[in-house]
Amino acid sequence: MKHAISRHNLFTPGRTKAATRADLTDSSARAITAGEAALRTNKTALLRQLRLDKAAVEATSVNTTKAPQKTPRRSRTKTS
Repeated sequence: MKHAISRHNLFTPGRTKAATRADLTDSSARAITAGEAALRTNKTALLRQLRLDKAAVEATSVNTTKAPQKTPRRSRTKTS
């Protein structure tokens, strides 16, 4: 015999096929959601920076043109 039998090597609990598949599915799902979260975080940071840049440009270039005047409405009553 190569190895002496002891209580530690007599019954080695192996992983079941279902547990292995469940672990694989779990790790795959976690990897996908982590990747999506990273993409979402990057996109949010980019959009925030673009918004702040746009606000800074708008703040520096003050619009000096006036809004067009509204023409008065005609009355709806008949004047005869």
